[in-house]
Amino acid sequence: MSVLDSKVPGGPIEKKWSAHKNNIRLVNPANKRNIDVIVVGTGLAGGSAAASMAELGYNVKAFCFQDSPRRAHSIAAQGGINAAKNYQGDGDSIYRLFYDTVKGGDYRAREANVYRLAEVSVNIIDQCVAQGVPFARDYGGLLDNRSFGGAQVSRTFYAKGQTGQQLLLGAYSAMSRQIGKGKIKMYNRHEMLELVLVDGKARGIIARNLVSGKLERFSGHAVVIASGGYGNVFFLSTNAMGSNATAAWRIHKKGAYFANPCFTQIHPTCIPVSGDHQSKLTLMSESLRNDGRIWVPKNMEDVEAIRKGTKKPVDIPAEDRDYYLERRYPAFGNLVPRDVASRAAKERCDAGYGVNATGEAVFLDFASAIERYGNEQATMAGMANASREKILEMGREVVKAKYGNLFQMYYKITDDDPYFTPMKIYPAVHYTMGGIWVDYNLMTTVPGCYAIGEANFSDHGANRLGASALMQGLADGYFVLPYTIADYLADDIRTGAISTETAEFDEAEKAVKDRITSLMSIGGSKSVDHFHKRLGKVMWDKVGMARNEQGLKEAITEIKAIREEFYKDLRIPGAMEEFNPELDKANRVADFLELGELMAMDALTRSESCGGHFREESQTEEGEAKRNDKEFTYVSAWEYTGNVSEPKLHKESLEFENIKLVERNYK
Repeated sequence: MSVLDSKVPGGPIEKKWSAHKNNIRLVNPANKRNIDVIVVGTGLAGGSAAASMAELGYNVKAFCFQDSPRRAHSIAAQGGINAAKNYQGDGDSIYRLFYDTVKGGDYRAREANVYRLAEVSVNIIDQCVAQGVPFARDYGGLLDNRSFGGAQVSRTFYAKGQTGQQLLLGAYSAMSRQIGKGKIKMYNRHEMLELVLVDGKARGIIARNLVSGKLERFSGHAVVIASGGYGNVFFLSTNAMGSNATAAWRIHKKGAYFANPCFTQIHPTCIPVSGDHQSKLTLMSESLRNDGRIWVPKNMEDVEAIRKGTKKPVDIPAEDRDYYLERRYPAFGNLVPRDVASRAAKERCDAGYGVNATGEAVFLDFASAIERYGNEQATMAGMANASREKILEMGREVVKAKYGNLFQMYYKITDDDPYFTPMKIYPAVHYTMGGIWVDYNLMTTVPGCYAIGEANFSDHGANRLGASALMQGLADGYFVLPYTIADYLADDIRTGAISTETAEFDEAEKAVKDRITSLMSIGGSKSVDHFHKRLGKVMWDKVGMARNEQGLKEAITEIKAIREEFYKDLRIPGAMEEFNPELDKANRVADFLELGELMAMDALTRSESCGGHFREESQTEEGEAKRNDKEFTYVSAWEYTGNVSEPKLHKESLEFENIKLVERNYK
C-alpha cells in the first residue's frame, strides 16, 4: 500500500489555481500544430475539450461510439448546471458552492479540485451564453436560476428540462467549427478497445470500427478519456444503453488506478421499474423537487386502497399524508441531497408504504405548487374573485412553462397526467462519483493519459449534488485540461509524428484481436443480456442502495461465478469483421463483470457510510450515514496487478484545511 501524490500546488486555496496556471509550462502556437491529441468520448467533457484544444491549435482526433457526438449521453441531462454567479442575490459565492459541494460529497472529495471547480463555474455560463445556449431568463431578461438538492441558494442555470441537450449542442457547434477547419478529425462509430503505451507513455489507441468491424490504429502525443461513468454495470440505470466503462477499464488495466469505485449515485426521482422486460430506467429531473412535494400515505389502509385502485392519491387528505422529507429534514425539506432523499424513499417503501403494485414507489405531487402559482397569477391579473378552477388552470400554465417537457415525457411513459395526479417515483442508479484517479492536472497514473468529466473521480466525493455533473464536464473540458495538458506536451514539441507501425501497436492490436476471437469462439447458448441482467441483479441487491459485509462477500463470489459462466456459455451471433452489436455488448459486459467485483471489494474495504455508499453496519440511531473520519478520510485507488481478483490498494490522504469535518446535517 502506497500514498498517492495529487500534485496539488501550495498556497491559499483561493490562489492555488491562478498560481498554478502562472507557473506551468506552455506550448506556443507554432508548436501546437505539430502535436496530436486523442479524445475518447464527445459528451460535454470530451466535446468541450476537443473543441478547446483544436481552437488552441492542437490536432485533435475525437472518437465516439455513437453515430454523432450529438448523441452522447450528456444530452439526457435535464435539470440544470450550477455556477456561483449569485444572480439572485441570495448569498451565494464561490466559497459557498465549494462548501456545498464538499459537504454534499460527505467530505470525501479533494478540496483543491472542488474549489477550482467552483471558481471556474462562473466562466462556464458566459462561455455557453456566447455559444447561444438558450438558458431560461427572468422577467427582466436576466438569466434565471432555480434551486437543487443540497443547497439553500438558487444557483442552477437551466433550459427548461433539456439543459444537457442545449449545452451539448453548444459544445458540438464549437467542435463543428474545428471539424470544418480540419483541426478535429472526427471518428464516429468507433470504440476504443485498448490503450497503446510507448516507453511507458500513452501514445495511442486501438479502436474498433463498429460499422465494418475492423480494428484500427491511432496515434497521439496524449490520450484523453472522456467516456462517462459506469452506471450500466447495474444493467437497469438511467444511463443510455450504450454507456459503458470499456475505455476507462482498458486504461486501468494498463496502469491507471481506479478510484472509489463503490461511490455510486442513486437518483431519487426516477420512474419506477414496471417489470422484467425493461432495459433501462427513465430519469425525472431533480428540478421537479423545487415545486413537487414527496409523500406516502400515513395509513396502511390507504396504501392498500391505492395499490388496488379503489382510491386515488388525490382522495387522500393532507392530514393523512406523510411528507416524510419535510418531516425529517425541515431545513432542506424536499431539496435534501440525492443520497439522503433516496434512502428516505427506500426506508418508507421497506416499511410497507410504497404506492405501486411492486411496493417500490412514492408520490411526487405538484398540487400545492399549481394552486400557489395560480393564486399568484390571479393576484397579478387583478382577479380577486377567480374561481378555483380558473386558479388551477393558470397554475398549470406556470408549471407547464417550467417543466412541460418533463411532464409530457412522464405522461407518454406512464399514461398518467401529472398535472392532475401525482407522479410515482423511486430511486435508481444514475451517476458514478468513482472513476479513474487523476492528479490536480487531471492526469492519470499513466503518463500522458488524462481522464475528465464523469470518467474521473475528482470533484464529487461520495455523492454528487444535482446540476454539478454538467458543471464538472464543462469545467474540465473548457477551462482546466487545455491549461494543464500543455505542461506535459511541452516535452513533445520535438517528438514529431508518432508512427502506428511499431511493436507496441502490433502488440496492442493483437491483444484486442485475441480477446475478441476468444469471445466469438465460446459458442455457448446464452445471450450477452442474460449475463448482464444477472450481474445487474447482484449489483442492485447487494452493492446497491444499502450494503453490508455478508452481502458484499456474497456479491464477490456470485460475480466470479457469473463471469466464469460467461466465458463458458456466451453466444455471440455473426462475425468479427462486420456490424455486430452483440459483439460490442459482449466486450462491454466482459469489462463490467470485472469492474463489478472491484466495486464490491471497494465497498467491503470501506466499512463506513458516506454519501452514496451506505453500509448498514455504520448508521446513526436515526438511520443516517455514519462516517468514520479516523480511518477512511482518503481516496481509495486500486491498481490492476494482473489478476482482477487481487488488486492493490493505494491511498490518497484527504486533508481538510478550509472546511471543518463535521457530521453532515440537513435538518
